[in-house]
Amino acid sequence: MALYEHVYLARQDVTAQQVETITEQMKGVIEAGGGTIAKVEYWGVKSLAYRIKKNRKAHFTLMNISAPASAVAEMERQLSLNEDVLRVLTLRMEELEEGPSAMLRKREESDRDDRGDRGDRRGGGGGRFDRAPRPPRSAEGGFAQEGQA
Repeated sequence: MALYEHVYLARQDVTAQQVETITEQMKGVIEAGGGTIAKVEYWGVKSLAYRIKKNRKAHFTLMNISAPASAVAEMERQLSLNEDVLRVLTLRMEELEEGPSAMLRKREESDRDDRGDRGDRRGGGGGRFDRAPRPPRSAEGGFAQEGQA
């Protein structure tokens, strides 16, 4: 059987429970077609790069699938009929990624960052009020030379 990575985006105004229900329905479709779901990851609500059907955010869900092409085609057909699903992307893979996906690893790393202590930064603050004072101007509008002022 072929291996697939499948991501779908659901509208932002549906609940996480409704997204989980859609995922369970798609699991049923894949299993009825003779396939299996190796991994399901809910990535949460994320901002979109551009509006899709008047939505600026969406629920992202990843599924790693091992199934015949007909089962995947049926799953995509049913998702396209669902009004709560904005986009679907299915990629055929040589092998499926083990462990958490890059999106989950990214979230875990950002959760571990301690944002309170940012360490010593170059420039000692760098705000516009931390600049060195300008040299005084001469009467002609240029900068005063050493000893003039």
